[in-house]
Amino acid sequence: MAQAADEKKIAAAIPEIDRLFADFQVDSHTPGLVYGIVANGRLVHVKGLGVQDLVRKRPVTPDSLFRIASMTKAFTALSILKLREDGKLSLDDPAEKYVPEMGGWIYPTKDSPRIRIRDLLTHSAGFVDDNPWGDRQTPMPQEEFTRMLAQGVPFSTAPGSRYEYSNFGYALLGRIIANVSGMSYRRYVEQNLLVPLGMASSGYEVSEWPLDRRAMGYRWEGGRWKIEPTMADGAFGAMGGLQTSANDYARWVAFLLSAWPARDDDDKGPVSRSAVRMLAEGSNFLGLAQRNGKSGPTACKQAAAYGFAMRIAQDCDLGLTLAHGGGYPGYGSHVMLMPDYGVGIFVFTNRTYNGGAGPAWDAAVVLKQAGALIARTVPVSALLAEGYAAAGRIYAAGNVGVARDHLAMNFLMDSDPDSWTKKLAALKGEVGACSTDAPIIATGNLSGNFTWTCAKGRVAGSLLLAPIMTAQIQELKIATKTP
Repeated sequence: MAQAADEKKIAAAIPEIDRLFADFQVDSHTPGLVYGIVANGRLVHVKGLGVQDLVRKRPVTPDSLFRIASMTKAFTALSILKLREDGKLSLDDPAEKYVPEMGGWIYPTKDSPRIRIRDLLTHSAGFVDDNPWGDRQTPMPQEEFTRMLAQGVPFSTAPGSRYEYSNFGYALLGRIIANVSGMSYRRYVEQNLLVPLGMASSGYEVSEWPLDRRAMGYRWEGGRWKIEPTMADGAFGAMGGLQTSANDYARWVAFLLSAWPARDDDDKGPVSRSAVRMLAEGSNFLGLAQRNGKSGPTACKQAAAYGFAMRIAQDCDLGLTLAHGGGYPGYGSHVMLMPDYGVGIFVFTNRTYNGGAGPAWDAAVVLKQAGALIARTVPVSALLAEGYAAAGRIYAAGNVGVARDHLAMNFLMDSDPDSWTKKLAALKGEVGACSTDAPIIATGNLSGNFTWTCAKGRVAGSLLLAPIMTAQIQELKIATKTP
């Protein structure tokens, strides 16, 4: 897979990015943090700031262990997608098929649909937003969770009617993973994601790692630091219980980014590339959002929705982005991925709810401004090249008849030959002869844009082929290029 980021330009931008995170550590009054940049399949920069604990003053390193809170949800979502890929479940299955305790629930309206697995993934199952409450439920014993499910829950809205962030919903996904796979949620994630990706320092029961490797979690209250209690793994681990290091998490980020673009290479990951790309499938509840960071107020608004454990946004500068924050007692985190460029940025801190979204997105903008983000080019298919050559012949001849065999059945119905002859004559009278051998920029296998240099100016155009095997031209647009 071709590189999509200029690592020399990334390196040149590092001093400015380091300052962003150093300022964030000071301004947000956090004991310690670590951040990393992944590009072209590897960790190209990582830096720790501050300390893991305030007593022994151990410095934060790339191997320091942090709980990443809700960034855990992507591991849960991908586990569900793997079970789907293995034929063990469908995203449109009712959740109660795998969690029988849900069968007796009383829904908020008589016309409420049954909750699907898909609804749990996209936070549209009708549960109330539960960030303050959900974070503290991590160690809940499975038996207690079973009793809670059997009692039923109050609904906030009818399932499928709106987005409302639910840690409880992801705990349910953890139960589904366990019931379908026949092993505990944590074991499933460990065996099917962490071990295959070489994430040997990652897991859910934090006490299994030496204390001197762990970043202790703190909150600032009453003018002093208070250590947050370490929560054991339990029924709500699927919503936010994972602990990992920067070096380990970089492997995860590189794996996710490797799913783009779709291609013919061997699929060697623990989950297929097509399944990973499903994380970007947004829900129906699209909204306008402001970009995180200092550039947010002046940047154009994002079109954003919650996909499968990722916030999906189209950004006018950064392209497709997948992002998620993590807020947890003692910890904050953020990750943002730019699949168009093969680049991801993440940050972990050890202060309650101190996520770091601002500097992560600011760093992405710095990389963009430095010219370090290079979009992957779409290869020109043989069909597109053939259609483009026909378009060149049409212009040179001033007549669509020279390429009649390359025209789809609608082409001359939408604009007859005489109209095309007049249009081409007028255009040639304005700009003269053109060099029609300039490369076409593919936007897909059957579409592309081009610019021709002409005797008296330039012509801009686009080409769209028909969705049939012969792929004739269904639409050709050409006009003088304006400044």
